[in-house]
Amino acid sequence: MQIKVRLFATLRAGRGKEVIVELNENEEVTPQRIIEKLQITVQDVAILLINGRDGHLNTGLSASDVISIFPPVGGG
Repeated sequence: MQIKVRLFATLRAGRGKEVIVELNENEEVTPQRIIEKLQITVQDVAILLINGRDGHLNTGLSASDVISIFPPVGGG
């Protein structure tokens, strides 16, 4: 199964703006598994959207879903 992932800000470094993550049909298909495959730590995920709506790390995904991942933002 292929899941489209949109990355923002510092999460794009070395990964790009948008990536397709390939997961085996036998694997658990959740945002948690996707961030593991992209080598992103949970602490680096401030906002997670699934199809433009608030998402959770353990939500089951389907092939048509689009995940957006935002890191914590600082500044002043």
